[in-house]
Amino acid sequence: MLTGRVNAPEINTDYGWLNTDRSWSIKDFAGKIVLLDFWTFGCINCQHIVPDLKRLEEEYADVLVVVGIHSAKFDAEKQNETILQAIRKFGVEHPVVNDADYRIWNQYGVRAWPTTVLIDPNGKVIGQHAGENVYATVKPYLEQLLEEHKDQLNREPIRFHVEHAPRQEADLYFPSKLINDAEGNIYLSDSGHNRILKLNQQGQVLETIGSGAQGFDNGNYAEATFYEPHGLALFRNILYVADAKNNAIRKVDLEAKQVSTAAGTGELAYYFLDDKLDEPVNPNSPWDLLVLGEHLYIANAGNHQILRMDLASEKVYRYAGSGREALTDGPLLQAAFNQPSGLAHKGPVLYIADAEASAIRTVNTETGMVLTPLGRGLFDFGDVDGYTDDALLQHCVGLEVIDSDVYIADTYNGKVKVLDVQRRRVRTLTDGLHEPNDIIFLNGQLWVTSTNSHQLFTIDIHTGQKQEVQVSFDTIEV
Repeated sequence: MLTGRVNAPEINTDYGWLNTDRSWSIKDFAGKIVLLDFWTFGCINCQHIVPDLKRLEEEYADVLVVVGIHSAKFDAEKQNETILQAIRKFGVEHPVVNDADYRIWNQYGVRAWPTTVLIDPNGKVIGQHAGENVYATVKPYLEQLLEEHKDQLNREPIRFHVEHAPRQEADLYFPSKLINDAEGNIYLSDSGHNRILKLNQQGQVLETIGSGAQGFDNGNYAEATFYEPHGLALFRNILYVADAKNNAIRKVDLEAKQVSTAAGTGELAYYFLDDKLDEPVNPNSPWDLLVLGEHLYIANAGNHQILRMDLASEKVYRYAGSGREALTDGPLLQAAFNQPSGLAHKGPVLYIADAEASAIRTVNTETGMVLTPLGRGLFDFGDVDGYTDDALLQHCVGLEVIDSDVYIADTYNGKVKVLDVQRRRVRTLTDGLHEPNDIIFLNGQLWVTSTNSHQLFTIDIHTGQKQEVQVSFDTIEV
């Protein structure tokens, strides 16, 4: 019989609950099967299991309670407000407790993100699972618990009073990546609305690509659907889109106004060491894109790699990264990355925002070598300017290169920082942003998305002064 022997430790903390109107204890869930999800919101693997959790919640709505235990990695992830923004961004519909001091994490003996813990209707721990594939792993145990504890189960649904602020379609909602075309228009991933916007430099919306519904449908602009689009790249009259949560590269024909799928099936794909080195692969949470020559480079955040698409054949191949999550320099396939999330270039050198290591990496596409001009490792982060040996970033996800300066969206520090590559120094250009996600240089100024405040700013490249771009959806009169 599937029966736990150890009482589940309590799950209250001093930091409070989110996505609910009260605190909860294990005792409150007597007669329920409980699934605890230990997560931290910047972790791509934690994001991957959100659909699995939703599926389990829907299928076992009368007997299963899911509780998020947010045990933050980064300092910026410890704040209730930033956790709440992540809850809204990812559509989490169960209560979440802030475990900022790791008390619950330690009591349950958790060692990795994500980890799920299953608790039986008597409040006893059944076991835990580290990693993804949660639905397939947990479902058989749920079925067994249902059968063996059918006389003890409380089938009365628990109301958590989850409240989400309504999304306004006439506003930005978690804007992320952006690029500009030759005419100076801007394409912006309005990721929370699952659409791409084309803007002029006054902030006027010229076109909307995507219906706004969450999905994976091709078709014209009004029919097509995306699921949290991020990186963008232009090649002739084609706009490529990193459709992150669909694990796909979408293709927008800007003349025909049609959206199709260039690569990816929607399924998560993992490749390690010598797996599929010379055959086409599928993206895994692609986060940013960059065209260089006849190739489209892909920051493949979910598998800690850089992929490369041949623009002629639109086949995607592994390019750099072993698939291990680590900060390791060296030849392309021996090097390792940490959730690469931003791309820029100067000549043949790719610059990469390696988010989980809070690092800036480079890949020389001619010599095939990976180096780290800024950053130390997975757990070395902070907010320190100065020489690169001392400087620290916190989960950077975007960057732009101008001459010998790398402008960095230092996301969890809410700043734009500048790495002077020649002098090997880092300085802060501006602060007061809310998870800046991307940067472009256009007409002598920087354009930056402030994702968690749902804003777009221009920044004076010399003074750091920022000004909001008021995005307007009003129809232009001709």
